[in-house]
Amino acid sequence: MSLRRAVAERAHGRCEYCQCPEAFSSTTYCLEHIEPLALGGLTSIENLAFACQGCNGFKGDKTAVWDAVTRRAVRLFHPRRDRWSRHFAWSEQGLEMVPKTLIARATIITLKLNRPALRNLRGVLMQSMIHPPA
Repeated sequence: MSLRRAVAERAHGRCEYCQCPEAFSSTTYCLEHIEPLALGGLTSIENLAFACQGCNGFKGDKTAVWDAVTRRAVRLFHPRRDRWSRHFAWSEQGLEMVPKTLIARATIITLKLNRPALRNLRGVLMQSMIHPPA
């Protein structure tokens, strides 16, 4: 099995950040280095996340960001170490990700996880009973 296929299957075909399925994307998802190569990360299954082009682009080589509220560095969500449900929830309408933790807030802001295109896609997927993911 290819590395891409293994990472995609582990992610159930969804971006591990915004949770949108690749099957409904106009672009192919990529293997994103959670710990960037530039910072010493490896190309290994443990260090790869399945990510849409938007989330991958906004994350870039960031692993932590400055939080203006707490005035300290906050690490971003790590798909291999963190449980999604501990950090995030869905809004009552199901269109937006809601932070439960500082890590989630930093990740939502940095990766723009509630950008208009994602909210629109989530709305369409809700009508087909495909969103929110189980």
